[in-house]
Amino acid sequence: MRVILKCVVVFVGFLLIGVFLRADSTADSDQPCLTSFFTKSLHYTGEGMRLWYEEEGGFMEITKIPYDQLNCKKCHVRSCDQCHAKKKGAKFVFSPKKARDMNTCLPCHGREGLTFRFDGEQGNLDVHLAAGMVCADCHWRYDIHGDGRFRPSMRDPKGVRASCQTCHVEQQKESPEFDPDTVSHQVHGDKLDCAACHVRTTMACYNCHFDRFLKTGTKKGNFVSMKDWLLLINYEGKVTSGSAMTLVYKNKKFIAYVPYFTHSVSSEGRPCKDCHMNQAVIKMQKGEKVPVVDFKKGKIVTWKGVVPVVQGKLEWAFLNKTEKGWQPVPTKEDPMVQFAAYGTPLTEEQFNNMAQEVTPEDFEQKKKEQGSIK
Repeated sequence: MRVILKCVVVFVGFLLIGVFLRADSTADSDQPCLTSFFTKSLHYTGEGMRLWYEEEGGFMEITKIPYDQLNCKKCHVRSCDQCHAKKKGAKFVFSPKKARDMNTCLPCHGREGLTFRFDGEQGNLDVHLAAGMVCADCHWRYDIHGDGRFRPSMRDPKGVRASCQTCHVEQQKESPEFDPDTVSHQVHGDKLDCAACHVRTTMACYNCHFDRFLKTGTKKGNFVSMKDWLLLINYEGKVTSGSAMTLVYKNKKFIAYVPYFTHSVSSEGRPCKDCHMNQAVIKMQKGEKVPVVDFKKGKIVTWKGVVPVVQGKLEWAFLNKTEKGWQPVPTKEDPMVQFAAYGTPLTEEQFNNMAQEVTPEDFEQKKKEQGSIK
């Protein structure tokens, strides 16, 4: 009986190996290497891009082109080979080590590559990258392969599970750097996400010229990379870091505001004055709009610093890519505006809080009044 069972186990094992080899036999395979949970993962489906593009108020209302007719899906991970196949001699072998190599991640996650390049040039690398960490140290298991459940967006609950608290909650016990009694932590409480204070600036691939993208089939050269400002936006009841994506198609303008975590993290939170009563807030108080991106004398001019996302209070230059370079879109129509990835503008109360001049001494006094300090 034991011999029979052993033979059955071995036979089933060979069948399973056969499935993997047949589905993942070459590095250029377009077939999924798994027929179960991986095909539900965001890496495989790229579903978030389709969702926000096609939903009501999305960019497809301007282009009229369904997502499946675009070449965006070239970035989808259709096979294990794309991350795990490593050439050894004339053959390819399965390599977990290759999947941990950041050079495997960055060709698709281009914004992070640009972030690391910009910060490196300024000698101001993300604190995790500077410590020798790689993408896979935070993004592993479910973030990469999914969990068998369909996720409409990476901003959907558990779409991406990596978070600051996953690691730093335990470190609070050992390091004063993550002390929950830090003044700003106590005062802000659960109203702010870590990224609102610890992400320096946002990486933005600005002003995608969609006409040219459809013609060339590539995003390269069709947008402007910038990392000078940080938007603050609401997500899941907290203020967090955000970004904006602007697009132009046949002189029609579009902008999407989204929560966005740029991997440009500082161990120290930003000082009070960076947000409270900063220049952007002062302009809004006066009834003026903040020119986050402007175009003056043939040059792109960007705002520096933190900008709260208040509906109708931000201005953006929209440009066409021409043989002479970037030129303003000739139409004066307002852009179509979308709040995507479950982001929402700041409330009146949140803006009013930012419109108060605050110092660390004020925080300490507030703590004393609340009885936090005996």
